[in-house]
Amino acid sequence: MTLEQLRIFLEVARHQHVTRASQGLHLSQSAVSAAITALEERHGIPLFDRVGRGISLNQAGRCFVPHAEDVLRRAAEAAAWLSELRDGEGGRLRIRASQTVASYVLPRHLIRFHELYPRVELEFRQGNTASVAAAVAAGKADLGLVEGRVDSDELTVERLGGDRLVLLVGRGHPWQDGRAWQDGRALRPEDLARVDWVLREAGSGTRAAVDAEFAHLGFGADELNLLLELPSNEACIAAVETGRCATVLSMLAAAPHLAQGRIFEAGFPFPSRSFSVLAHPERHRSRPAENFIALIRAPKAP
Repeated sequence: MTLEQLRIFLEVARHQHVTRASQGLHLSQSAVSAAITALEERHGIPLFDRVGRGISLNQAGRCFVPHAEDVLRRAAEAAAWLSELRDGEGGRLRIRASQTVASYVLPRHLIRFHELYPRVELEFRQGNTASVAAAVAAGKADLGLVEGRVDSDELTVERLGGDRLVLLVGRGHPWQDGRAWQDGRALRPEDLARVDWVLREAGSGTRAAVDAEFAHLGFGADELNLLLELPSNEACIAAVETGRCATVLSMLAAAPHLAQGRIFEAGFPFPSRSFSVLAHPERHRSRPAENFIALIRAPKAP
């Protein structure tokens, strides 16, 4: 049974006449007759009574009409869905993002994308950089957006802007005014090993960037007095507010707390870092995914 046979069957059923049906379909009478005969013979049941030169639906044909109409309707809906998917107007988009990107970068883009493409089903989950990369590699996400460095032969990594890391302390900490201890001098790398720390957990993009910078300065994270590894920016900020320890976080995460005077930026320069979008090069990138990337690449409105 083909869709073309169903279309011809319904046209003949509507006209109860092969010639008029063939004219409406722009087919020859023989092609119409052959399609009806093939449908009947394939399923072993006549759908029309043929009396003399006339043709009319029999009981089986009348019962079959709503089923044929339903199949063609659903086929048309499926074709429309594929067209929407091709044009980026429909379908499903699965996004994973690491914490800083998920909390401070993506929300406005997700809302705007939904406004532009309301028929696209968005699935969004948050993780850390390692878990996001693993999800994209395993085909559990179409796109991953992270702030950490990703070295993977399995994934494509496209830069999308970024932010900078800042050294943060709480009220009463010796570095509150950006100076080291009580001698009034600027902070130096060796000072970093002289205080207590809380840092993001291993696997987060922030932690990877911090560890890389410590290594660049000539010592490892294992040389720090690391009190706690915490799973969120907010938890690190809450710990720093005690005034006992220091941390390094994204300026995006720290900015509102700095503005409220809850924490303070110590005067030691940490580098900027890039945000990235991850995708699997061997999996088809859908039009919704392309549209989402274009949206987050677009310059902000003035």
